[in-house]
Amino acid sequence: MSKTAVHTGSRLYQIVSDMQGERPWGNFLDAGTGKGSLRWLLTLDTERWTAITAAPSMAEQVSRELGEQKRSQDRLLVGNWSDPEFLQGERFDTVLADYLLGAIDGFAPYTQDQLFPRLRPLTGQRLYIIGLEPYVPYSSTDPAGKLIVEIGRLRDACLLLAGERPYREYPMDWVLRHLRQSGYRCVDAQRFGIRYSDGFINGQLDMCDARLRRLKDRNLAMALSEHVQALRQQALALNQTLGGLRHGHDYVICAEADPVSS
Repeated sequence: MSKTAVHTGSRLYQIVSDMQGERPWGNFLDAGTGKGSLRWLLTLDTERWTAITAAPSMAEQVSRELGEQKRSQDRLLVGNWSDPEFLQGERFDTVLADYLLGAIDGFAPYTQDQLFPRLRPLTGQRLYIIGLEPYVPYSSTDPAGKLIVEIGRLRDACLLLAGERPYREYPMDWVLRHLRQSGYRCVDAQRFGIRYSDGFINGQLDMCDARLRRLKDRNLAMALSEHVQALRQQALALNQTLGGLRHGHDYVICAEADPVSS
């Protein structure tokens, strides 16, 4: 859910650049933009780019991040991929779906299986997917893994109690299967171990604190707040001892639009 693992961001974007090689980026679509992907996008030699978010608040953050760096041909748009008219008839040389699949549940629940068919007519050449292997539903016997899972479960519980929907991540095998069904050919797929940092711990538990302030049942909120604080202290201490909490995997997939299925 968070991009604050030690390697996430620059390393995974570098993998995308390595997969792209000498191919021109051309007309670029960032199908689920955020500050991290935008910073990377601005370093690329693109003809033009279009960055999409379903959240007006994220559009405001990204717009502030852009400052004067957006060219006249570039676009930052608010839109939802569940809208069949959105960007209809357009085509992009390169499409990036950066942790987009996991975020869909918050904006268009139960439509994850429609994402790749939706992006297929927009993909002129390549689609790059950055994703996270699900970890919240699964147990771990490793001390670091147990803490990461506990943080994830507590975060999701607080989001649900506050009336929000947590991210819903999908494994790489699911993505590869649905890419094939949607008319893509997989070119490369790589998985990378995650080492979570203090930034992840504090970011996820700060999210819990913010949601708990909304609860009407203050006794429940106070009990959960104490648990958040205890878990924070435990996780930060173990993180300092181990030099990072190693658990789970991110993945990067490169796929091309299959002309046979067009």
